[in-house]
Order: sequence, then structure tokens, then C-alpha cells
Amino acid sequence: MTVKQKVIKAVRSLPDDASYEDAMERLLFLAKIEKGIRQADARQTVSDEKIRQKMKRWLK
Repeated sequence: MTVKQKVIKAVRSLPDDASYEDAMERLLFLAKIEKGIRQADARQTVSDEKIRQKMKRWLK
């Protein structure tokens, strides 16, 4: 499916009273999901242990 087709599908799935902001949020959300999938496929991920270490620092 092309990006254009995905955008059209996403917009069509919005409720009739959706705002421009709703549409933009939905498209950004879908774009971030696709980016994450591409990164995971390329093994550009962070291990659970590294995340735990970061969380400990953030929560101090």
C-alpha cells in the first residue's frame, strides 16, 4: 500500500466530526508506528536492560 493510500484510508476511518488536529494526530501516530517497525526490522532497538537503567535515572 502506498503512503497516499494509507493516508486516504486513515482519513476515511475518522469520524465525520473530526477536526484537522484529529486528522494530523492520526497521521503522525501512524507514521511513528511505521518508523518504529522499520527500526525494529533493521535491529535499531534498545534492550530492556538499557531501558530499565534509563528509567532508574529518570525516576530519581
